[in-house]
Formats: sequence, C-alpha cells, structure tokens
Amino acid sequence: MSEFKSDFLRTLKERGFIHQISDESGLDALFAKETVTAYIGFDPTAPSLHAGSLIQIMMLHWMQATGHRAISLMGGGTGMVGDPSFKEEARQLMTVDTIEGNIASIKQVFSNYLSYGDGPKDAMMINNAEWLRSINYLEFLRDVGRHFSVNRMLAFDSVKTRLDREQSLSFLEFNYMILQAYDFVELAKRYDCRLQMGGSDQWGNIINGIDLGHRMGTGQLYALTSPLLTTSSGAKMGKSANGAVWLNADMLSAYDFWQYWRNTEDADVSRFLKLYTTLPMDEIARLSALAGSEINDVKKILATEVTAILHGRTAADEAAETARKTFEEGALADNLPSVEVPASELDAGIGLLALIVRVGLATSNGEARRHVQGGAVRINDQAVSDERKLIGSGEITSDGVIKLSLGKKKHILIRRAA
Repeated sequence: MSEFKSDFLRTLKERGFIHQISDESGLDALFAKETVTAYIGFDPTAPSLHAGSLIQIMMLHWMQATGHRAISLMGGGTGMVGDPSFKEEARQLMTVDTIEGNIASIKQVFSNYLSYGDGPKDAMMINNAEWLRSINYLEFLRDVGRHFSVNRMLAFDSVKTRLDREQSLSFLEFNYMILQAYDFVELAKRYDCRLQMGGSDQWGNIINGIDLGHRMGTGQLYALTSPLLTTSSGAKMGKSANGAVWLNADMLSAYDFWQYWRNTEDADVSRFLKLYTTLPMDEIARLSALAGSEINDVKKILATEVTAILHGRTAADEAAETARKTFEEGALADNLPSVEVPASELDAGIGLLALIVRVGLATSNGEARRHVQGGAVRINDQAVSDERKLIGSGEITSDGVIKLSLGKKKHILIRRAA
C-alpha cells in the first residue's frame, strides 16, 4: 500500500516498524474511522524484559500516542507452557509463584511507555491467566481444539525447525499456539480487540488466532508484525558482550543501558532513532545526515533519548554526564558500575586475571590474559602488562576505590566492603 490514511499505520511505516499486515487496506480503514484496540503478548520468562522487547513496547506506545487503545498482555497462563517458536529446546517450566513474581517485576517498565487507566483510550495490562487457568480440558478440546488442523500446524516454520532438531517438540509446547490463538479470541470478545501485533516470528501464531476467531464468531481480526531486528553486524538486539540488556533498573543500571545505545554501530543509528525514540521525523532526518566525527554526538543523543523514556530524563542526563567525565576528562564518576570486595581479600591481594573475571570484564582467565597481553587493561588509568600482578589495598585511591578499565569504554569501580 503506497500511503496509509491512518496516523497509526503511517507512523509505523515511516519509522520502520512494519514487516507484514494481514489486510492493509482493511486495517487502515479501521484505524482511520474508529478507536482500535490492539495487543501484544509478553511471556514472563524472567523478572525483566530486555532491549529486544523494546520494538514491541514502542509499537504499543505509538498505538496510544495516535489515539488508540493498547493492551500489554502478560502470559501468566501461557508462561506455564512456554513459547516453543524457533527455540532449540524446551523452556524450563516455571512455578506459578515464579511467574507471578516475574509479572510484578516486569510491570514496572510498561508505565514508562504507556498511560494505564480506566478511560476509553487508556492502556490496559491484562493477564491471560484470567481465562486460561480455569479452562476445562474436555470442553476446550471440543469447543476450540476441533478447529485446528495438525497438518497445518506441522507446516509452520516455528514447529518444523524443532522437529528437525535432536530436542523433540513436546505435546505441552505444541499446545502453545492453540492457547495463543485462544487469547486473541478472548480479547476480541471481552475488549473488542481487533489487532494482534508481534515480531515476524509470531506471524503463524497470530494468523491462527484470526482463523480461530472467524470460526468462533468474532468480528474481522487483523495481524501486524515487525521485522526481527539484528544489528548491522548480525548481533541479536537486546544482547551485549556482558549478557542481556535488561530493562529493569535493578538488573541493569541506567548508565550501562545508556552505554549499550552509545555503542550502536554507525550503520544502525538512523534506524534506531526511528524505532526507539520519539524524536520527530524531521529531527531524525537532520541527525541522520551528520557524518564523520559528528556521528558520535548523534549516538549520544540516541542513548540519552532511549534511556530517558525508560529511566527518566534525570537519570539519562546523569548517565551522559558520567560518560563525558569518564571518557573526555578522565575523571572518576561516582555512578560508574561498582563491585564490593571483602577487605580481607583486598588486604591479601587478588590476582589481576581473577579480578577481571570476577567483575565481569571477561568470562575466563584465558580471555582476561589476552586483554592484558593486548594492552587493554588499566588500573587507575595506568596500563598493566603483568598478568601475575596482585591487586589489593595499595591500589585504593584517595576516592576510596580502585578503577579497573578494559579499553576506553568499560570501567568498574572496586570498593572495599565494610
């Protein structure tokens, strides 16, 4: 479709969110004439979502920003099974208490992107456990299961990839796509939800929901998926060298989150400004035209804007200032990541390689040794070449810390535990 009439689809298209739509003209007409309710499901497999989920959260943000109603559906029911889509092996099953705890922790993030309430355009957070945990199995088989073709389910790429692997697809996981389809039908009946959105790997599951809704008497339902994002070098979004880029502040500091976006590859800056910030498109076009050394300034703007939405403008500005002091002035900023080490260990001295691994700057002594041999490791801004060096109380500065650095961008403050 050359040009969308509705603000929502036009916004999503110009910002790069759209991969597939089940019926472009029908969905565009719906958005243009009425307030539409749409949802995205999030499985609570950990206490926090990571940056890979941000594209979905931003789609819900733009739903509300263009005058529509967004539902963030928490998988309190489906989380007991686990989405097998494109997974190499089965997820570990979680207890109800673990799932509920994860949902409570994840909820903290969403209010930074959506405004929840009881109004007609306020966002809603709904838990599919409301209808899934009370299902009568025999009735569900008769009323819902009969609408599914096993032949068709086996043809989905998400299923075929597991059938070809050594780890078999369990009957438990095979049921997941039926439960997800049923979610769409329940939301359509309860809240007049007409659209399900998700990543492109969810296309088959969403289409299942549309088909089930048709068979069970809902109005016309729609699907919209976003592209599965990787960085220009092929790295998966939401992952860094140090692990997942968590959204909850208690699992990843605002400073480390800021640094993740500051380290964006040059080729990704314009795309990420469109997807992950709310800056106007003309401002993004201006920033995207900058080149050479100026692109580093654009990366700082990207990092600050993304961090401000999640952690607040004050925390984002503090992270930017910490980075400026550390990298441009060589100063020691108090809010750099820190690790406490017992006084007894510092008094005795800790091997440099063991310390590098301990604070997370390397995963093994071998990797730490290569960093030292390559001249990348510094203690209190002084290069260290002796891999057998002991680090201890003698290195504590007048600020009461030891600054351990790897390259120019990774710094950890080591503090003496009380």
